Amino acid sequence: MTADTDTIRTTTGSRPITARESRVIWLLLGAAFVVILNETIMNVAIPHLMTDLQITALAAQWLTTAFMLTMAVVIPITGFLLQRFTTRQAFIGGMSLFSAGTLIAGLAPGFEVLLGARVVQASGTAIMMPLLMTTIMNLVPPNARGRMMGRVSVVISVAPAIGPTLSGVILQTLGWRWMFGVVFPIALVMLLIGAKWVTNVGETRRAPIDPLSIVLSALGFGGIVYGLSQIGGASAHGGNADADAAAATATVSLWIALVVGVVALVAFVWRQIRLQRTDDALLDLRVFRSRNFTISMTQMLVLSLAFFGSLTVLPLYLQNVKGFTALETGLIVLPGALVMGLTGPLIGRIYDRWGTEVLVIPGAFLTSAMLWFYSTVGQDTPVPMIVAAQIVLSLGLAMSFTPLFTASLGSLERRFYSYGSAVVGTVQQVAGAAGIAVFITVLSGVAAAGIAGGAEDVAAQADGVRAAFQVGAVVSLLSVIGSFFVRKPADQPGVAPMAH
Repeated sequence: MTADTDTIRTTTGSRPITARESRVIWLLLGAAFVVILNETIMNVAIPHLMTDLQITALAAQWLTTAFMLTMAVVIPITGFLLQRFTTRQAFIGGMSLFSAGTLIAGLAPGFEVLLGARVVQASGTAIMMPLLMTTIMNLVPPNARGRMMGRVSVVISVAPAIGPTLSGVILQTLGWRWMFGVVFPIALVMLLIGAKWVTNVGETRRAPIDPLSIVLSALGFGGIVYGLSQIGGASAHGGNADADAAAATATVSLWIALVVGVVALVAFVWRQIRLQRTDDALLDLRVFRSRNFTISMTQMLVLSLAFFGSLTVLPLYLQNVKGFTALETGLIVLPGALVMGLTGPLIGRIYDRWGTEVLVIPGAFLTSAMLWFYSTVGQDTPVPMIVAAQIVLSLGLAMSFTPLFTASLGSLERRFYSYGSAVVGTVQQVAGAAGIAVFITVLSGVAAAGIAGGAEDVAAQADGVRAAFQVGAVVSLLSVIGSFFVRKPADQPGVAPMAH
């Protein structure tokens, strides 16, 4: 790679990336980093928001869950958007939505407006990641994709991990509104630069959109995640009539939401199978005909559930059990984020040279082992041990995400890249939202039961944290098994040129 052209030359004779194309990729990487930072920027702020806005923990976690749920609903539509609109149009649309949502969030007078602003933010974020990955797949030669996807892994993994540190610093000095006040001018600058310099990749076509598919997608993903969020309320009985009535109401809501969600998802899949016969599907599910893509997506689901769930529970453990401030909490998780950032490109190079086995298998073992460790933490767990565990967990996840992104999309035909990118994003976000919902509700339910049984608040919170991580640890065993079946697809020559 040279400084002026950022050109990747390959041994297969594939054409190099031009300076113009490289500039587009770097702009998309920068924009994606900014928007994904907001996925976890609220985690450390939850205790502050509960006090300032007078809301419960289950309500506050919706500021994160709703963000990810909105992405899960919008991302399937991006398969259509990237077929219908140019790269520049998609970029401007996504960054405009994100910038508007950030501004509204910073000025929000209360919880309801703040929640709505997070939904607007998420709508813009949902466009950016599939746009980035589809652009890379179209421009980067196959035997150099691991290296470039290593940079994507930095964005997807490090940005959420840095979120708690950034918000901790801001909360300690300025207040929660400035979390958005700091991000807004950066997002606006990225929008203006991108509007000038982002040019188009590939060609567009008049791809149809099916309104019924959009409705079914929203009901399906929304119903399931909402149902999961009700688990804690349904299981919390406080020993009095009001608490029992609230639990009964949550139980009814849980089952209605889950049933609606499952039925809608089945109908969505049936609808896509019918529409894809004429290439009219909103989300073409023929991507799952690739065995390697399907296995990679299963791995992505399990790892995303564990990743986002742990990123939500760990700050609560550090603040509510260990008694650290928001800033101290952010600094404790920062080393893990730096490890992910430093190792992402290196892991991509290893993938390009040696494939998946040397990365995905040890990565799954490391991730599972650290989740099992977290299931043993308590009030007396030394801080250096927590920092070390977070570093090892981050390394295990980094060794998994980059190969999975690259191997999954590389297993598809070129015409399915946009749909494959949409599926990758959908799986990650739905699994992440489910992970947050499950971890928080398990924590809340176990802690509430402990307090009702006479335990002290801190001890009950510690029991809840251990139970939440134990759920993640058990689920992570599936990723250990699946890691033995992921393969690097054979390099396919040729890449699509950038449209002028």
